[in-house]
Amino acid sequence: MDVVTMNIVESTMLSICREMGITMMKTSYSTIFNESLDFSCAIADANGDMIAVADYCPAQIGGMSLLIKTCIREMADEPVHEGDVILHNDPYRGGLHTPEHTFFTPFFVDGAFMGYAVAIGHVAEVGGMVPGGFASEATEIFHEGLRVPPVKIKKQGKDVDEVWKLLLANVRTPRYNYGDYRSMISACELGAERMAGLIRKYGVALFQQTIADLMDYSEARMRAEIAAIPDGTYAFEDYMEDDGIDPTPYRIAVDMVVQGDEIVADFGRSDGQAKGAINATLGVTCSATYNAMLHLTDPSIPRNAGCYRPIRVLARPATVVNVDFPAPEVGGNTETHVRICYTVIAAMSRCLPERAFATDAGTHGNFLFGGHDPENDEFYVCYDFMVAGWGGRPFADGNNTCNCINGNCRTVPVEVYESRYPWIVETLSLTEDSGGAGKYRGGLGSTKTLECTADEIIISYMADRHRKAPWGLLGGDAGGSAALLVKKANENEWKDVCEGYDKVSPSKFGNVSIRRGDRVCLMSGGGGGYGPVAERERELVDEDVAEGFVSAGAAAERYGRAAQAAE
Repeated sequence: MDVVTMNIVESTMLSICREMGITMMKTSYSTIFNESLDFSCAIADANGDMIAVADYCPAQIGGMSLLIKTCIREMADEPVHEGDVILHNDPYRGGLHTPEHTFFTPFFVDGAFMGYAVAIGHVAEVGGMVPGGFASEATEIFHEGLRVPPVKIKKQGKDVDEVWKLLLANVRTPRYNYGDYRSMISACELGAERMAGLIRKYGVALFQQTIADLMDYSEARMRAEIAAIPDGTYAFEDYMEDDGIDPTPYRIAVDMVVQGDEIVADFGRSDGQAKGAINATLGVTCSATYNAMLHLTDPSIPRNAGCYRPIRVLARPATVVNVDFPAPEVGGNTETHVRICYTVIAAMSRCLPERAFATDAGTHGNFLFGGHDPENDEFYVCYDFMVAGWGGRPFADGNNTCNCINGNCRTVPVEVYESRYPWIVETLSLTEDSGGAGKYRGGLGSTKTLECTADEIIISYMADRHRKAPWGLLGGDAGGSAALLVKKANENEWKDVCEGYDKVSPSKFGNVSIRRGDRVCLMSGGGGGYGPVAERERELVDEDVAEGFVSAGAAAERYGRAAQAAE
């Protein structure tokens, strides 16, 4: 193993992936790409194994290898050529959820097929029963939008017009989708060009040996991390509070079995699949497990298929963690991934208390809306989400207002929000007292209040943690819960959608009509606290009050009582 060459090649591939992401950001049409950066760019070898990935969206990074391998297997009888671009979004063919579209293109050197450049991103509009792609009241996959099996959208450099027509005829925003698809194709073609140049520089034989060494190196590093963990079975369970159809919680349970330098995540005690759209595909469950383990191990381990080899995932079919066709699953990749990931982290806190941390707010608060733009005479759609508090850590408070653990995305700036969509943003602020108390406080969530300036906007929402607060760890208190409230123009009270619109769930609903002058208040939760509340330093409590993070009343109630008990 030539470690110097391996590091140079890996760094170059990471730069290529980042450049692909910049291309998507700069050329896409929708805010979910050019502002929020809800995408990932990667390189895979000829077998479909991920060999490099930029630090964009963790939910997509973990599911990449299974997704590409599944597509390759399905297209085994159809040869790939230079200039081909393959598109796929089917969650039942290795995908993550319906909005997640994957584009990949093969790259060649002197006629020899070497691998794939891959771009995967959350497309804001996919058709289906609600604008914006999150059909929170779906009861079957067909409600969620257009499913596309692995199909070539370009063949040998030329568009396949029939595929383009089919894609754009089934969405509300064909112009925006067209621009976003083009941005992903451009990113893949750039990546293929850059990779071919890299391989020519070092030679085919040296490149192939180097990437094999790189994946073996990542595997060895991960095995060493696992080998340092005491053998045993470490368990935890948590719940999704409902599925949007029935007000019934769904259990996610894991037994983490550490055996030498391998670890098995056994989700066999988890509940059966839900009627509603919170189910996770196997790819999501694998991705969430990998995500958790990457947060608990050395961050310098190269992210590629090699580091996943010592980690096995067991999940029974027809469960909330391994959904069977044709059940809905659009919320699984966004919401259930978070719950799975933190269930693994909480289980591993039994043996890694110095590395584990309390849960974040546990929901992205996915807020979808759409309507008709009279000025341009076309539909508009937006996928927005709330930034929230992260959990307290063994050495510090949780971060305020970040994307949840399976994202790495930015919030849309107020100026962009108001210039592109018919809302006035009245409030965007930290939510005082939302962080869970503890030796290390949970991070704060956020509050955003919107006033509708259109005749009608149709909103939908996919979230969780409205009824079950984010838990603290090792004596820390729970963080604040999320909420969505509406105050109609002719009313004086804020109401949730159960009260105001007769919905089953306050956190999962679709197709609510918001009229001119109505207000919507979105509140994200805070992170859980870490460590005994009584151990928080008085100076930190005083600082929190001075900064407006904690009110004087909450400081007296939470930390005053704890201090008295300690005395």
